[in-house]
Amino acid sequence: MLYSVNPINQQYNYSTSGIARTGMVKNTAPAFKAAAVNNAASENISSQSYKATLNTELRTKDEKEKYKYLTSQLDKTTKKELNKLLKTGVLLNNESNDRSSVLDNLYKISTTPRAQGLDNAVILKEAIETISNPYLITQQFGDIPQEYQAEALKRYAEKHPEFNPSTTNLIQRGMANSNVNLEHSGTCVAASIEFNLAQKHPAEFVRFAESLSSPKLSVQKEIKLSNLADNVLDAVWLLNAFEVPFKADNYHTAELTFAPDKNAILRAQIQNSHRDPGERSVIDVLMQSTLMQVGSQQAYDALTDTRGGKFNQNDKGLIEFEKTFTESVVEDKNKISMTYQTVDENARITGYETDFNTMKKQIISALAMGENVIIGYTQTDETNKIINGHEITITGVKQQPNGKLLFICNDTDDDYSGSIVYTEDYLLPKIHHAALPQSVVENDVNIVENWVEGLKSYREMKRQAA
Repeated sequence: MLYSVNPINQQYNYSTSGIARTGMVKNTAPAFKAAAVNNAASENISSQSYKATLNTELRTKDEKEKYKYLTSQLDKTTKKELNKLLKTGVLLNNESNDRSSVLDNLYKISTTPRAQGLDNAVILKEAIETISNPYLITQQFGDIPQEYQAEALKRYAEKHPEFNPSTTNLIQRGMANSNVNLEHSGTCVAASIEFNLAQKHPAEFVRFAESLSSPKLSVQKEIKLSNLADNVLDAVWLLNAFEVPFKADNYHTAELTFAPDKNAILRAQIQNSHRDPGERSVIDVLMQSTLMQVGSQQAYDALTDTRGGKFNQNDKGLIEFEKTFTESVVEDKNKISMTYQTVDENARITGYETDFNTMKKQIISALAMGENVIIGYTQTDETNKIINGHEITITGVKQQPNGKLLFICNDTDDDYSGSIVYTEDYLLPKIHHAALPQSVVENDVNIVENWVEGLKSYREMKRQAA
């Protein structure tokens, strides 16, 4: 079930502006590198990667043969990472939607065809590196090399018929180039969900990576309809509203098809052979495009990092309702989105839906259950008006000598492949919403199913547009 504590609260787009983010993170945010916190060893509470009984030994002939083959394909560094995945129980983890293991899907990546322009060796190395250190996941776009410029502008013209890719008008070409040659993106929601999948569900992450990079460029997932709404018809309404292709042969489950937008393959092909340090991997490109497609009602364009869709009039990022739906179907879990800030019609924060101690209790309870907590936080101007929003993931907490908490977080837009830390005094007032298990919050608030909120939002947008 999808919920919001305040269904009429202001919906704000969660993306990120390069200028605003740079100013905040480097100049004002009290964030410290992971080394300053001694990483997970000093965390009082942290979410675990998975709860299964660890299997750290190759037992069957099939497992041994697959492992031997993979090691023959890897360089020395990646081979060590593969061995570490085995010793830590990640490699043989099979908590995926179809019960295939990390090993199964890595082997499939290496031995079966990839989509046009994608290399088995590249995808294999990226998959191993990412589940070894999910903090490598980033939302930073890569530049478009000269040899791909003509194709990029041709694809741009398909959605922007006012632009002629053969024009000699330097102003028009300059505007088109600036729209496709991006550095910063609005995929923070998608990147945060990708991080959560890689850290907590490694077998499912690699299954996604394998299928999305295969020639079919899509992945199927069976979900429980009860994880979307109490009533099956409401769950079906949600799937139809988000335009996710699905098949439902009974009243309990549905098989969904997730796929990146058609321009994602061009960006993936570029990253396959022209990836620079700090830029997205091929897997990042395909995964984030796919998740943006899910949240934007199949209306995302990876070329320009813009989206359409019926629930949002802004062309960047995802709103809270869209984010919660995406989390729920990707994880097949009953996610609740708690809205903490009260925002008026002028996008100004006027108060909070609950006190900070309750916020802390709910976040800590979710972490203690082994859950990461993806939050949306806001930046404001001097009048407390929201000027930007961004998604990060809380992975743990550490108590300071003064009793105050430090929140250990992952930010996919901070140019750093490790955890960062925020003090509770800094972070809590900025949290607009948080995705939490139902059991954590059901006794604290009167909850409203989020499909009701979505329908109300849609009708209000239609009324305003009339």
